Amino acid sequence: MNKDQCFQIGRIAKVHGLRGEVNVVLDVDYPEDYDGLEHLFLEQKGRLIPFFLEHFVLQPGGKALAKFEDLHSIEQVEALVGSEVYLPLTELPELEEDQYYYHELIGFEVIDEVLGLIGPVQIIYDLETQDLLGVTHQGKEVLIPIQDGIITKVDKAAKKVYCQLPEGLLDIYLED
Repeated sequence: MNKDQCFQIGRIAKVHGLRGEVNVVLDVDYPEDYDGLEHLFLEQKGRLIPFFLEHFVLQPGGKALAKFEDLHSIEQVEALVGSEVYLPLTELPELEEDQYYYHELIGFEVIDEVLGLIGPVQIIYDLETQDLLGVTHQGKEVLIPIQDGIITKVDKAAKKVYCQLPEGLLDIYLED
């Protein structure tokens, strides 16, 4: 399984107890959608490796308690701590018509209310402080915050992201 066919749901934070359980910190909007998972992919040395679960139980605060099949001791799971946890894109929960996943925006055209066509979305930057669209405009990368008030509408059928850019944002990137 390749990373571009998957999405990250969290990471293994620490070992729990002595029988091979681990605590998973989830980085998802609706943790309840992942209760009772049967398998996960863990990133190990740059590759995604499938792990089957005996149980995956949600905990308060966006966490889960996971127990992997065939791993029954603290020593066996210690090496997994810090691993990023993934699922295939095919397992993403269905969204409402006006909702979207960030990865879906790659290739969409960004259109500003005043300036018109800005360019295509090339990449999504998922940062701790803010999520950004990486858009190519006049041969340069422009970073557009993914925020209400800036992103005004996403038309998935037309593959367009409509926005209202803050005044001067493009000028910052076009100056030499």
